[in-house]
Amino acid sequence: MQSAYPILAAVGVGSFIMLAGVAGGAFLVIAAQRARPAQHEGNSDAPGTSVAYVAESQKREFLPAQSPVIESPRRERLGAAMEAPQNTVDRVHALIGHKKTIAEIRVALRIRTIQTVVRWLSGTLAVLLLFSFVIANVAVGWSTILLANKIAIPVFLLSAGTCWSVISIEEKAKEEAKAKSTGEAKKLYGQTARELKIELEAAEELRLLDAARLGLPVQDRQYSYKDAIPSELDSLRKDGRKYRRKHNVAQSVIILGSLAGTAVSALADTPAPLKYWAMGITLAVGAAAGFTGYYKWRERAFYLQQTADDIERHVAAFELAIYPYDDLDEPTRLAKLAKEIELLRVEQRKREQQLDQPHEGSAEVV
Repeated sequence: MQSAYPILAAVGVGSFIMLAGVAGGAFLVIAAQRARPAQHEGNSDAPGTSVAYVAESQKREFLPAQSPVIESPRRERLGAAMEAPQNTVDRVHALIGHKKTIAEIRVALRIRTIQTVVRWLSGTLAVLLLFSFVIANVAVGWSTILLANKIAIPVFLLSAGTCWSVISIEEKAKEEAKAKSTGEAKKLYGQTARELKIELEAAEELRLLDAARLGLPVQDRQYSYKDAIPSELDSLRKDGRKYRRKHNVAQSVIILGSLAGTAVSALADTPAPLKYWAMGITLAVGAAAGFTGYYKWRERAFYLQQTADDIERHVAAFELAIYPYDDLDEPTRLAKLAKEIELLRVEQRKREQQLDQPHEGSAEVV
């Protein structure tokens, strides 16, 4: 029985890890369910109303006083000139509404996906634990594996409780969606993942159709492109920090694990528990070294930071009107900036593809 303690300890550690994973998943599901956005019904600040009010106020403020008698063709031309900006603004607000709808559908789809994954994992773990518990106790005996039973029973109860809680949350969301049929947010959170994917595709198609009908001038699209560059820089730097953090963690495991494994193996008379520790440390060091060499986190972080620095340099040169953006023509400067940024993005994608290639084919790709 004493020789079985390391195995039971390993089973206990594994069960504790699964328990922490299930509890963390349940916490994420409950937190996301509580933080879902509320649907504001009957909002008086509709985009069309506010835009119409602004347009009317601009008309009253900027139109010069006209004589009571205006020729019919002149009145028609004036009405068309006033309706064109109003139509454009309405379409812009429609595009903004489409983006909000798409973002809300994506949040609902993410929450539904987390709920589905947690439900299946917790339910499968509960069934496997129950089956293993019955088979082990019948074959070996309760007193022989008492320590394993003390670990397996709480994990089984927590897994079953998590599965039941997620199912209850999903059923409650469906009932709220049926009861409050006027709330679009309630409808989204009451649908399945498959229905949400269909809703997302339909919303994206509607956004593309409205964007095609809008037909903004090229200069306006270039200004929008320039205004979106800061968010692109934040995304690049965030990804770079993520890869750099993974590389640093893996290197720390390699360095500390190598020292610890050497120290444990250097003992002349190594006890049995320390042998298992030495085996686990060696396995962790090998896994960290293998993942670092395969995924190349340090190189990915370096290239992302380099691309972000280059984009920031071009933006600073554009804002300061220095070379190569010292042209007096604003559309030419915008076109040149968009061209340079797109070239940097293409180079970054090529670097990522090169890092994904195996070592033997990297020279041919270059």
